[in-house]
Order: sequence, then C-alpha cells, then structure tokens
Amino acid sequence: MAKSSSSSTPVPDTAWLGSGCHLGPDAERDVRRNLIALKAAGVIDGFLDLDPVEAARSTDLFPRDESADPGPSARRVFEARWRVADGVTVRAQLTTYEPESRRIVGEGVTWVLAAEAERPWEASWPSPATMFWPDSDQVPWDHDRVPGVRLRTANHLPKDDGELRRLLRDCSRQSWFIHVVVHEAMTPDALGRRPVTAFLPPSLRHRVVEHRATPEQALIADFAMKRELGVGLPRGGAVVLPPTSQAPGYDPERFTVRAVFLDGTEPTELLRKIEEFASLPRPLPADAERVLTRLRQGWHLLTPDEELVHARAMVTRYAKALEAMTASCDLYREAAESALAALAEATGGNHTSPNPTPAAAADQDASPMKTLTKALALFRNPNR
Repeated sequence: MAKSSSSSTPVPDTAWLGSGCHLGPDAERDVRRNLIALKAAGVIDGFLDLDPVEAARSTDLFPRDESADPGPSARRVFEARWRVADGVTVRAQLTTYEPESRRIVGEGVTWVLAAEAERPWEASWPSPATMFWPDSDQVPWDHDRVPGVRLRTANHLPKDDGELRRLLRDCSRQSWFIHVVVHEAMTPDALGRRPVTAFLPPSLRHRVVEHRATPEQALIADFAMKRELGVGLPRGGAVVLPPTSQAPGYDPERFTVRAVFLDGTEPTELLRKIEEFASLPRPLPADAERVLTRLRQGWHLLTPDEELVHARAMVTRYAKALEAMTASCDLYREAAESALAALAEATGGNHTSPNPTPAAAADQDASPMKTLTKALALFRNPNR
C-alpha cells in the first residue's frame, strides 16, 4: 500500500472508508470468525472470502479491468452485504495487505475498508469496521497506519517537540481518520480517562482518533499544532484537526471547544463539533479512490436477482456487439464488391494488355486507380 495523499474528488456521502493495521498474529482468521458469527446471527446477509488473484480475474460473464486488481501485495479480499434502517443495502469490501516493510518489527497487516449504501450514510448505522473485525479490545485491528496511534482509546501525545510535530504531519498525510486533540486541564481519574470517542454514534466511532495532551503539555502542543497545521489548542479544551495544513474552508474557531470536562460525563459540545466536521465534504485520499472504485467495479457478492439482471445485461451487450460486427462485415463486403466492379469497368474486363504503348499503359494504370479511389471514398462516406 502506498502512502496516502489527497485528491480533488470529495468522499461520496454514501460511502464509509477506513484504513488501518492489525498487529495480531492472524488478521484473516479474526475476520473470518467474525463474519461467520454475524452470518449465523442474521446480522449480515452474506459474505465472501476471496483469493486476490481470483477476485481480479476476468471472465466472459464478468469482465473486469485493472481497477478490480487489489495489487501484488494483497493477502485476502473479503466482501459482506447487510441491511440497515428501512432495508437499505450496504455493500462492503475489506482487503488485507502484506506489511510495507518486513524489516519493521510489529508493523502488522495493513487493511483497507470501503462500504457504500444505497442512500447517504447515517452516523447511527452500525460501523462497517465491526462487521469485519470483532469489537473487542483483545483483537488489535484498530491501529492507524500512523505508528503508535490507535482507535477506541485516548492516545497521549509525544513529549518531545520533534516527535510531536512529526506525528501531526503523519496524521495529516497518511491517516484516513478524523483526528481530535483534547488537553487535560488536570490529570483525570478513571472515568476521565475514558475516551470521548466512546460517546460518538456507532458509525462515527471508528472514524475518529483521539489524542490527549497532558496538563504540562499545554504550551508545547499548542505551539506544535500552530506550526504544523495552523490551529491552536486551548488550555483545558479541544480542537478537531484539519485533514491537511491547507484544508479549504476549514475554520479553526468553528471546530474548537474552549472547555472539556473529563469527568466521565458526555462532552456534548465537542461531540457536536466532531459530528459537524464529519458531515462536511472531505478530500478523498488517493488510495481510497482506488479502493472505492474496486468496490464498485469488482463486486462479487451478488444476490440471485442481481445475477439475473447482470446476465441479461451481458446478453444485451453481446447482442449489440455482434450486430455491430455483422454490419461492419457487410460494409466491408460491399466496398470490396464495388472496388472489383469499378476495376472491371475501368479495364473492360481485361486486367492486362498484350503490347500497350507507354502512353496507353500510363493511362490504363491511372484510370483504374481513379475509379478505385472513388469507390473507397464512397465507402468512407458515413452517409453511404
């Protein structure tokens, strides 16, 4: 998987996207177990466990182009389909990848997930992440692609200024998630250490990474964030970070909360800011654009009705292609017949002459050529 960068295309309002790392021993086994359990419980309608080569293979009935290929480092492709409120169908595809560098200890298995619904996504719907991954703290699937950053917990910022600034840069360039920084005005108790993301709606909970600055980090965190991203961190407050340092339309004041009480109660204002930020158009990471295209163009888990519709569409497509080929052959045949007739007319039925004079020979050569050119010109005329 290449490092992420943003494109000019916004994330569709029907899509849910995520990318992270699984640091456990067998990522694919964890996915399979979860899918089997949810299928048995009736939570999902069905799923597929695909070899990447087979997933990208093109057939006569299912022609696929290169957009369906997850790449040479792909380990496994999983598809799942389920229904949410009012019977809205959601289709999702999760692909696991080999670590980018096997020399880095604990880098884990990279995964990308794209889900798309039949209508605009709602935060109250179930999280696509927990349709594939078990929602258990014992399964370490929820690490960001940025090392040392994890979902479902409060990540404390590095104490070193250089490391902190490097972390902020990596989060803005590599991560697909929304990042929030909260400053602890004083060291919280057990209830205050609970991540504020736990209060978010299900489908938004696994799209947000929470960072914590300790009481003594107020100045260093504020300085580093202003330097790298152009946003400040209020003492005892919080801010939703922009996806890039030059994010268009981002207003720091709009997504800053002056006071957050970390006492275990629901931080209503901060949650509202996060939900508001999540509803805004966001640039689609370049990696995500390919993943979303692969979900749409390389989908395999069809219902019987969808298979019938697809088969009928392919029959119609091949019939039109055959009709076009037949028409083309007829045109070529007509052109050849016209050319032969013109040549016969020009030579009087004789293609050779016993002893033509040089002038006659030249005139004889020119006349058939002129006639043949006219015949071919008629064939090239689209109105013929």
